[in-house]
Amino acid sequence: MKKSILIITVIAAAMMELIDTSIVNVALSHMSGNLGATLEDTSWVITAYAIANIIIIPMTSFLTNKLGRRNYYIGSIIAFTFFSAMCGLSSNIWTLVAFRFLQGMGGGALLSVSQAIVFEVYGKEKQGIAAALFGIGVFLGPTIGPTLGGFITENYSWPWIFYINIPIGIAVTVSSLLLITEPAIKTKVQSVDWWGILLLSVGVGSLQTVLERGETDDWFAANYIIVLTVLAILSIILFIWWELKTPHPVIDLRVLTSKTLSIAAILTFITGFGLFTSVFLTPVVAQRVLNFPPTITGLMLLPGAILAIFGLMFSASLLKKGVSPLIIITVGFVLFIIFNWQMSRMNLNSGPADIATSLIYRALGLALLTVPLTALAVSELEAKDVPQGAALNNMMRQLGGSFGIAIINTYVANRFGLHRSDLLANVNIYNAYFTERINKLTQYFLGRGNSIFDAQKKAIAVINSGVDRQSFLLSYLDAYLFTGLLFLVAMPLLLLVIKRKKQSRPVVLVSDH
Repeated sequence: MKKSILIITVIAAAMMELIDTSIVNVALSHMSGNLGATLEDTSWVITAYAIANIIIIPMTSFLTNKLGRRNYYIGSIIAFTFFSAMCGLSSNIWTLVAFRFLQGMGGGALLSVSQAIVFEVYGKEKQGIAAALFGIGVFLGPTIGPTLGGFITENYSWPWIFYINIPIGIAVTVSSLLLITEPAIKTKVQSVDWWGILLLSVGVGSLQTVLERGETDDWFAANYIIVLTVLAILSIILFIWWELKTPHPVIDLRVLTSKTLSIAAILTFITGFGLFTSVFLTPVVAQRVLNFPPTITGLMLLPGAILAIFGLMFSASLLKKGVSPLIIITVGFVLFIIFNWQMSRMNLNSGPADIATSLIYRALGLALLTVPLTALAVSELEAKDVPQGAALNNMMRQLGGSFGIAIINTYVANRFGLHRSDLLANVNIYNAYFTERINKLTQYFLGRGNSIFDAQKKAIAVINSGVDRQSFLLSYLDAYLFTGLLFLVAMPLLLLVIKRKKQSRPVVLVSDH
């Protein structure tokens, strides 16, 4: 019974952290109006949290060893909960951004430490089950975040997207105080790697800012983007050199000598790319292009999310029975490619049922990827290295999402300009359909009491709006196709994973009979 409550506790903590990566996305316009800030300034609410997460996640193993797992984990939950409350109470945008950054610093531990605890509870021989249980939180968190945020914002007010963390945080804190213990194997920290911490913070913080803000500020047209890009490259190079040189690094990069962890990290990056870009793209297409209300948009995600839970447990069961991970992971990639292919064939008449069906492929595909890849990442590591391996793997998922959204945003913007130019080439007096359409619209507005000048102006505005809508649709369809092709290109890496696994045959990927 205690084990079950402990598992529920740590998965709830991880889900709470992951939900907050996307819950604010749909509330930005409400925050902007309420706090009297521009939408560009308000988007720092997302950026600040992402930067803090990416900085703290890879440091989790070091902080766990330095402060003690129990102290660090419970302290992080309390910090996350407290700063969630402060976010809701913020009266201006920059106070909110500051508290959001501190919330992200507290939330960073909830992911990797929760994962390490789940793996420890189930032991080496049942890591497939552990990966499935933890995968539920990893998958559902970002997926239901926008839906939950939209529901709360529509029916209450934006501060409640932060206040909702308070009762959950208190419950998780109490349960953790009663159940969390120190790991059986502890690594004593000899000294604090201050240079490593500084270089990591500057490098990853700069990189994340560039990824989050680049598209908004036209990338290298902004001087600060150029400066931060150079700073990120130099800091990360120096960080890698320093961490491999120092005897007591803040992040032990030597665990990446495990080929299995390295390959799993790359595949996890690709999976994060697909997970976060699909969570970003689908609600935007549904609401911005197809004009679905937020409630319908949220309900579209529900069937896939429910089936994903069964998919996660099913994939763990297959691994336990000795089914080759090559088959499971390949099917997962194929299902996700099918999802992107179907979404790339949408049109303006596509309904909620069409998208919900496609989302089922996405959900099952990611479910079949999450379990083998999560277990794979730590399968060849010694017990003392599992927290570090889990932290690095989690960082790769988050980085995949950050890179994915930045790349897709830029790609959509470029494709929008191209498609709009192509469509406008056909909008001229020599196009019979255009002249017929513009004349009908003009007559319509004349019939509503407008002057000939105003009627023609409004008719042109309707045509322009239609061109924009069609251009956005075509751009988003291209983005889905691009993501599917990325998964297709990454598939050969699976052969390297399986070759390695056949050589070592760790317990996690074979039957425990």
